[in-house]
Amino acid sequence: MSGARVQAPYGSWKSPISASMIADTTISLDGVFVDNGQIYWLERRPSEGGRVVLVGDVEGSHTDITPEGYSVRTQAHEYGGGALHIHDGTIYFVNAQDQHIYRHKVDEPPQVLTGSADDRFADMIVDVSRARLICARERHGAAETANALIAIGLSDGAVTELDSSHDFISNPRISPDGTRLAWLSWDLPDMPWDGATLWVADLAADGKLGEVLKVAGGAGEAAFQPEWRPDGSLVFALDRTGWWNLHVWDGETVSILIERDAEFGLPQWNFGMRTYDVLPSGDILCAYSQNGLWQLAQITGKRIHDIATPYTDISSVRSIGEGVVFLGANPQESKAVVRFDLEAENCVVLKRAAAEMIAKDDLSVPEPITFETSEDASAYGFYYPPRNALFVGPDGERPPLIVRGHGGPTSAASPSLSLAIQYWTSRGFAVLDVNYRGSTGFGRAYREALYGRWGDFDVEDMVAGAEYLVSKNKADPEKLAIRGGSAGGYTALASLTFKDTFSAGASLYGIGDLMTLARDTHKFESRYLDRLIGPLPETEALYRARSPINHVAGLNCPVIFLQGSEDKVVPPNQAEAMVAALDTKNIPVAYVLFEGEGHGFRKAENVCRALEAELAFYGCVFGFVPADRLPELDIRNL
Repeated sequence: MSGARVQAPYGSWKSPISASMIADTTISLDGVFVDNGQIYWLERRPSEGGRVVLVGDVEGSHTDITPEGYSVRTQAHEYGGGALHIHDGTIYFVNAQDQHIYRHKVDEPPQVLTGSADDRFADMIVDVSRARLICARERHGAAETANALIAIGLSDGAVTELDSSHDFISNPRISPDGTRLAWLSWDLPDMPWDGATLWVADLAADGKLGEVLKVAGGAGEAAFQPEWRPDGSLVFALDRTGWWNLHVWDGETVSILIERDAEFGLPQWNFGMRTYDVLPSGDILCAYSQNGLWQLAQITGKRIHDIATPYTDISSVRSIGEGVVFLGANPQESKAVVRFDLEAENCVVLKRAAAEMIAKDDLSVPEPITFETSEDASAYGFYYPPRNALFVGPDGERPPLIVRGHGGPTSAASPSLSLAIQYWTSRGFAVLDVNYRGSTGFGRAYREALYGRWGDFDVEDMVAGAEYLVSKNKADPEKLAIRGGSAGGYTALASLTFKDTFSAGASLYGIGDLMTLARDTHKFESRYLDRLIGPLPETEALYRARSPINHVAGLNCPVIFLQGSEDKVVPPNQAEAMVAALDTKNIPVAYVLFEGEGHGFRKAENVCRALEAELAFYGCVFGFVPADRLPELDIRNL
């Protein structure tokens, strides 16, 4: 870079990162697969209306495997995942449009295997010796949604129920010799990270289950991702120690492989989540998280060896020969499909999520911070200062700050390169991405600290993070905004309603009425609020006390609402009730409804419109003129 940076008002900087760049040239990499030494991955493409496509790496050339007119996505549990399995060159996938399972061989049209419009499927695996597919099924249409572990005949599509005795089923895994089946289950009011149980049963020649044996988990312990080793032992993550550490079952007893204050597992919001895989030697290639950063490692026996890579976010780990392929990202590089050669100790990037590289002088590098919060606790986050190769802020001024709350609320903020964050920092905003109490990656106690205190501790932590940065002269106390989606949207609305720290906010499909959420939500989360707030009807008063919609008198700053019309997790009536309440108070408010979108925005034009609308909104309420040419935004009461 040559020449001095130009002084310009924060927020008004001309950025190299446009909303259309994020929407049109950025894809989501949703999983990695290996079959017979062949590497595949899933791409979710906003430029194709959110279509999800399986892509194969053939001698360095990327080939779309999923034919046009199909999209790989299941709606099981609403959040999906686990919609694809590959075995010996044959692909089994759930098609987004009709939710049927299809069998697909390359260069042949996909053939449908299932026929019921009421069924959704996930977590498929081939039972080779019995010529069938085993998977989780979620059946709708009746008074109550029912979940089961089922087998589907590959020749005739005949369905056999294997286990329908639990509210939820996932992760079927067949032993290498085909004689045993392992799977996970959990029952309401638990979520899978509260008490998932690992089961094993013998498989008879006719496919029926023998005696079912409980291996681990349940009753305050959560098992995660069972995988068989070549010797017939079973590896899985279990948080018996307060951390998701790897354990092994030898057919009789369970023992811990590696004990450390680190997370080798994840909250299973989606099917198909994975953090490790087994090598042919029986060694384990894994990723684990400490203090918000991920590390690749190899486990031999009960010894762990860290593997140096340039990545701080690692997921979807798959073995390939004696090597590994995974999704990796870091603060300077967007998520990528990465192949790592253990012998040569080098990484090869096969595909990046962002098609365009951003110059390092335009990238804000996150700084991990720890700050004090209520009840003598500490919370965590990543602070991003404003950064642009051409601009600096006016002397003596501090930047506006956007405080971000992740969803879940059990998700976690990551320091990986996010163009959605750099979009703001390159225009002159500071950003704080908060890992409030309830976040994953800091042990079970930190995650469960939010139980009974949702709308309390998360709010306190968002406020404490903003005030910490103000005290360090890193943010303008008069220009503090808070934003979040889904559960993060609830935290944003609660922070705006019950605290006076923030002067603007953005809610993306966020929750305003907890009673409405408890009444309208789907089966997977139907009892989640029992933990986060309390059981109904005994604690109804607490639900009403913590619902922003019931306390709009305390909301005295502008808010923009961005909402999908087909959202089944947080229906539009939640946003519309908040908008109406602000309208009545004559407070500036904007509402953008995206037709056809669900819980989150998938279409490129809507991803673009949401970012531009939020920027236009901040420009109006914070008094700066964005450099971008933005579509007109209707802000009521301005």
